[in-house]
Amino acid sequence: METGTNYTLLDGKKVSSEMKQEIADEVSAIVRQGFKPPHLAAILVGHDGGSETYVASKMKTCEELGFKSSLIRYEETISEEELLREVKKMNEDDDLDGFIVQLPLPAQIDEQKVIEAVDPSKDVDGFHPINVGKLSIGLPGFVSATPAGIIELLRRYHIDTKGKHVVVLGRSNIVGKPVAMLLLHKGNPGDATVTICHSRTQNLPEITRTADIIIAALGQPEFVKEDMVKEGAVIIDVGTTRVPDASKKSGFRLSGDVDFAHVAPKCSFITPVPGGVGPMTIISLMKNTLISAKRRRGL
Repeated sequence: METGTNYTLLDGKKVSSEMKQEIADEVSAIVRQGFKPPHLAAILVGHDGGSETYVASKMKTCEELGFKSSLIRYEETISEEELLREVKKMNEDDDLDGFIVQLPLPAQIDEQKVIEAVDPSKDVDGFHPINVGKLSIGLPGFVSATPAGIIELLRRYHIDTKGKHVVVLGRSNIVGKPVAMLLLHKGNPGDATVTICHSRTQNLPEITRTADIIIAALGQPEFVKEDMVKEGAVIIDVGTTRVPDASKKSGFRLSGDVDFAHVAPKCSFITPVPGGVGPMTIISLMKNTLISAKRRRGL
């Protein structure tokens, strides 16, 4: 979508709606063959505002695609033992193709222990060490949804990554590390030279100014300024932080990690926040669930 200046918005809403149609068509075909539709479940602990919003959005998308969905709620007082029992139950439920445990979890629960308790063949979030290991050596497995969504956005906008310098800002297990690994793999998107930067990186602006593509996943509003970006760079902004805004009815707005107003004019492509990476994350989770469903039905 051209915007009147020299940059193109990477429209995650548009791409995710194309993918929705593709997935819905596949689900119809599966059901026509006499198979059950894909079934995704989510475990939601407590009442965190962000988590509530994400899960509601995931359940709504399931409905739009013709998936079966289940939401299991627990109060934040739940014990680790009780949550692990629920995970075991889901692992053993043959009707389920995939399930997610919405993060973050309350302080009394060891998140890593819960992640590792999920059956890797139902781990549609792609967080289990087995799926992360497969990703790192290029074997098929579930790729976590945000990195998968970023790669799909680059693919559908025909952004060439071969031999390009990609700077990833942030080293989280959910976004920074996996997206870096995906871009190192052979292929296009892929075949990139990747630098991962983080809070201890020195001379950060010097590094980002050499980047053809910057993927910002720090969770720090408007961290990337125009003097950190070279002319014609591609910017993928993964940040979504609620910042106070009295002009909004909700009292806040979502801000990305990039100072959009000043950075965008220097870019060739840039994602908006919201409407960029966010919609791609949810649709990628659905794609993983579809892959699991087809695998489990021998399709």
